[in-house]
Amino acid sequence: MHELRTGLALFLLLNILAGMVRVVRGPTLTDRFIVAQLFGTTGVGVLVLLAGNEGSAPLRDVALIFALLAPVTVVAFVRFAVGSAPEDARAPGEEPRR
Repeated sequence: MHELRTGLALFLLLNILAGMVRVVRGPTLTDRFIVAQLFGTTGVGVLVLLAGNEGSAPLRDVALIFALLAPVTVVAFVRFAVGSAPEDARAPGEEPRR
């Protein structure tokens, strides 16, 4: 079973390497963002697979932290892509960006 988990983790790492091509050649910012999300979810999958090996239980905690931080990247991208701050975050008298 150890070999199967390690093989699957290696396959997922190869997927991450293939995604690097899209990061470099991605025609739009959205393409690059989707690949960044792929890195996050695949990274969590790799860590969970490797945590199943004996003596690697702390990797499960790291995978959980990565999974909890993933929505932060989504919010950061949307705020960057849309380019406007919420009403309460603007300085008094500041006009919205267009």
